[in-house]
Amino acid sequence: MIKIVKADKSGWKTIAGFQIAMAKESENLILDKKTVELGVKAVFKDSARGQYYVAMDGKKIIASLMITYEWSDWRNRVVWWIQSVYVIPEYRKQKVFRMMYSYLQNLVNKNAKVGGLRLYVDKTNQNAISVYQKIQMNGEHYQLFEWMKS
Repeated sequence: MIKIVKADKSGWKTIAGFQIAMAKESENLILDKKTVELGVKAVFKDSARGQYYVAMDGKKIIASLMITYEWSDWRNRVVWWIQSVYVIPEYRKQKVFRMMYSYLQNLVNKNAKVGGLRLYVDKTNQNAISVYQKIQMNGEHYQLFEWMKS
């Protein structure tokens, strides 16, 4: 049975591996392993940076995602951003992300300080876009622009 839980630091290495795999799969990016490992560990050291949630099948981590925070002055609440979503290949098409998303929705609904959930997706990642549409996320309202330091 699959269970969704807030991750603890013992899973950092698995989560870091997921991030490296996800970047390669979804955007054909090769991430620096040491940088990613330090980045994942930084979240566990300082929860203001975010928090990880994982899907567990028994004692095995089969998926992970990270929540980061954005203050919305329009809503006078925090919006949780879903980032770094990864489900291991053998568990895909089994609605694991849907379970994780539902779990987060329940947390948001119980917390008056949180206004909702958002995520971004690479425009070429049609598999992910299809999943997000099936769970009735709205992707038509905003377009994301970015500048990243090299």
